[in-house]
Amino acid sequence: MAHTAEQWPDIPYPAWRDTCSALHLYFQIIGKYRLARTPWVNHSWHATLYPNARGFTTGLVPDRPGGIELSFDLIAHRVVGASTEGRQASFPLEPMSVAAFHAHVLELIEFLGGTPEMDDHPNEVPDQIPFEADLNERPYDADAVHRFFKACLSISTVFYKFRTSFLGKVSPIHLFWGSFDLAVTRFSGRRAPLHPGGVPSLPDAVTREAYSHEVSSAGFWPGGGGVDFPAFYSYAYPAPPGYADTKVAPHAAYFDKTLGEFLLPYDAVRRAEDPVATLLAFLDTTYRAAADLGNWDCPNLECAPGEPRRPRIV
Repeated sequence: MAHTAEQWPDIPYPAWRDTCSALHLYFQIIGKYRLARTPWVNHSWHATLYPNARGFTTGLVPDRPGGIELSFDLIAHRVVGASTEGRQASFPLEPMSVAAFHAHVLELIEFLGGTPEMDDHPNEVPDQIPFEADLNERPYDADAVHRFFKACLSISTVFYKFRTSFLGKVSPIHLFWGSFDLAVTRFSGRRAPLHPGGVPSLPDAVTREAYSHEVSSAGFWPGGGGVDFPAFYSYAYPAPPGYADTKVAPHAAYFDKTLGEFLLPYDAVRRAEDPVATLLAFLDTTYRAAADLGNWDCPNLECAPGEPRRPRIV
């Protein structure tokens, strides 16, 4: 149990709500740098952040020296920057205002030789204060952030395993900084009806491009956005008839009519005898609901889960 508790730590949202809110905005600032410099990739995949050994990274962002990478080191609790010209710099993650964090990031990019220009407004959050005008000091609970990161590592591993059993178009395992969720998305290959848009603080053109094709998407939220606890989610767009009434696994999973998606509390996975199998059951059964009811071409889209050093049999 000690090993499981370390891999699947307790991350109660109310206990670190203010730090989580600050971290969400910090991720947006770093993400907006990547968004400003990277050519558009379908479904906004060019803007996301990726989990790595110490936190989350932009990957290499095209910029003037050749390229710049910005990362959150959530073990040492620093923001780290490196350029292809060999420059490196960092600053600590600690209590500060969003405006101060924003200024530190711009200084870091400039030192690295990059272009310190990005959109100054948050997305998909209720209070849309421009970053440079958000002067209230925010807390930074380093222990809570580290536990969140440890949970994300375990979740990413399961998401990756789930991803291997799909031959069709499927997203990377990545974090969308707008909604602050770690996600993986499968596509049927068919066009979807035009999305109506209307997502707060998100241009309709972005939403419609993101949902241009049919999807079954799953992910993880640390909390917030109508869910006051860490949770896994799964939804389909468009949702086929009968989708909301489908029985999915495990028993703790349910369909939230307000959000229009299936939810599974993180604690139900963390406390399970086999967290990996429990989460995979949720991912598999919610996908099955979307694919079967939506008449996806499953025989040509699916395969056996991948295994190390074993090529897929064709």
